[in-house]
Amino acid sequence: MFVERLLALPRKTKRMILFAMDLALIVVSLFAAHALRYGMFFPLPMVKDNWILFASMVVIGGVILNVMRLPRVKLHAMEHGVILRLGATAILLSLSAMSVCFILDLPGPRSVPLIFGALFFLLAVLARVSVLSLLITMGGERKARVPVAIYGAGSAGIQLAAALRQSREARPMFFIDDNPNLYGLLINGLHVYGKDSLESLIEKHRIERVLVAMPSIGQDVRSVIVKRLAKMSVEVMVLPSYVDIMADGGMINALRPVTPDELLGREKVALDIPEIAKAYAGRTVMVTGAGGSIGSELCRQLLNCTPAKIVLFERSEFALYAIDRDLRALAAQMGLSLEIVTRLGSVTDRQRVQALVREEGVEIILHAAAYKHVPLVEENELEGARNNVLGTKTVAEVALEEKIERFILISTDKAVRPTNIMGSTKRMAELVVQDLQTRSTDTKFSMVRFGNVLGSSGSVLPLFESQIRAGGPVTVTHEEVTRFFMTIPEASRLVLLAGAYAEGGDLFVLDMGKPQKIINIARRMINLSGRTVKDPETGEGDIEIKVVGLRPGEKLYEELLIDDDSLVATPHPKIMRAQENMLSQADVTAMLQEISAAIEVDDSNQLREVIQARVEGYHQPAQDT
Repeated sequence: MFVERLLALPRKTKRMILFAMDLALIVVSLFAAHALRYGMFFPLPMVKDNWILFASMVVIGGVILNVMRLPRVKLHAMEHGVILRLGATAILLSLSAMSVCFILDLPGPRSVPLIFGALFFLLAVLARVSVLSLLITMGGERKARVPVAIYGAGSAGIQLAAALRQSREARPMFFIDDNPNLYGLLINGLHVYGKDSLESLIEKHRIERVLVAMPSIGQDVRSVIVKRLAKMSVEVMVLPSYVDIMADGGMINALRPVTPDELLGREKVALDIPEIAKAYAGRTVMVTGAGGSIGSELCRQLLNCTPAKIVLFERSEFALYAIDRDLRALAAQMGLSLEIVTRLGSVTDRQRVQALVREEGVEIILHAAAYKHVPLVEENELEGARNNVLGTKTVAEVALEEKIERFILISTDKAVRPTNIMGSTKRMAELVVQDLQTRSTDTKFSMVRFGNVLGSSGSVLPLFESQIRAGGPVTVTHEEVTRFFMTIPEASRLVLLAGAYAEGGDLFVLDMGKPQKIINIARRMINLSGRTVKDPETGEGDIEIKVVGLRPGEKLYEELLIDDDSLVATPHPKIMRAQENMLSQADVTAMLQEISAAIEVDDSNQLREVIQARVEGYHQPAQDT
């Protein structure tokens, strides 16, 4: 096709074509100026008398076009700045024509150069708009490009509309805005409508995607907009903050699907407080499990605290390689000169851990290494106990012996009245840390307990995303399952904050708002992807939600506290310190010996007996399907 061949031409050739078009417009405009001034359709005698003006303006005009860089402006980039550049070019051409007439004392009215400049401006704008429309129509782009609506007619929305016109993927159809003063206006060639008209406009224009271009609004306002759009059968994409836009390299690149945390209906907890940076500045910090979801984010957050050294300890070679590469790139980008040390090893290897702590002069340990996937640990109970309980004991005892300043254990809400081995092992790890604090004079031991972390390994939300992309079904274990949720940055900052607030033996929990029903999150994610939930009775809809039954060790709801009356306030309103029961030193020692014996004889039943006897609230859940 001719249009496809034209679009495939080299950029230099396209510039030459535009340059030739503008030169032709100079001649046409000058001829038309004479025609209008003399009131003749073909003013050939006057043109012959002024032939030197035509020749001069072709030469001078060519120079002006290159100086104003008009041939380099893409046709798709017809916006305010381009119009101003065309206007400036027209003024320069008009002034040049006046100068030529004056210097060469050419015959004819002095109004011709003024008419010439005005005509060139109008014809140049009209020619570009016409060629662009022709390319879109003949090239079939109007049919191929996805029709989209832009929510927000402010500066971000206007820039987004201009950027989308240069793409072949999307075609902006109209603006939606909450400001009634903008209703009915035509902005950048697009009409502005109110939010009440959106549903009918989506159907009328067959909109497939709504782009929320309001980067300066708060999370609560954005959540309201997203929830409203979730009820319509369109995909929703959100333009993030201006900082993120610049970091991502452009308006279109910054567009992203609605992230799962935007579904949860609460503001992110603000944890940017001075105490965090003060606690870690200039220190040597060791992170165990540094390649995991929480461990890696802890390392990234630590960069903002400017420690002297970060020691990455991880048993997975690839995970350690990935976080090391990521961390060094971030440090270079931030202009930091801190030392990053990468060490392979297991937290159950006492000799390795102790040698590393001594060699690197570790002052603070963030213990994130653990097996956290409930069904996997349920099938590998002994390894779960070895890593989660005995591994914590090993690292914590090294911290005590080496007089480490702070030790922070990353725990989980599944440790509260656990129904599975993973939660039980994390509760026993807490008991070990609580016991060690009673014998510590130099090291401050603390624990941090939180719920499900969005985007972490094993999180249900990435699973939902992949299932939706595959066309379903989306699997939910039970219609009544609820969970607390938080983001990885929130969880990581909470851990760092615990280190700053720790007084010894502390158990910190985060006010995570109300628990969310998993099935409701699945429905919202399906709707926001532009699909609909399939009705099991009528069969109408796109994606099926399938209830598959509770997995071994899974319970319907999680808790953050064993005793809800045990909370004590901290300086941060969203952070609470819990005071819970602990075992005596003799009981903890006996518990550890019993676990070691069960592992040594490879007896899972013996381990479960230890858990039943030592972990408060442990019970086997009924497998309700």
